Amino acid sequence: MALTIEVEQEDDGRWLAEVPDLPGVMVYGQTRQEAVDRVQALSLRVLADRLDHGESLPQLAAVFAVVP
Repeated sequence: MALTIEVEQEDDGRWLAEVPDLPGVMVYGQTRQEAVDRVQALSLRVLADRLDHGESLPQLAAVFAVVP
């Protein structure tokens, strides 16, 4: 699973980053890198929360390999 991060600069100079595969995961940053870092952190929190609550996750089978 590779989550795509879309980044764009707003008219006021702030950067907006979002992960389209995770509805609501959208953050602002003062720099492009700050926005990317913040949206990655938020994405991990959202995925962890979904795991904790037994909700579906996008294609986790491609991320983890379970061995005996």
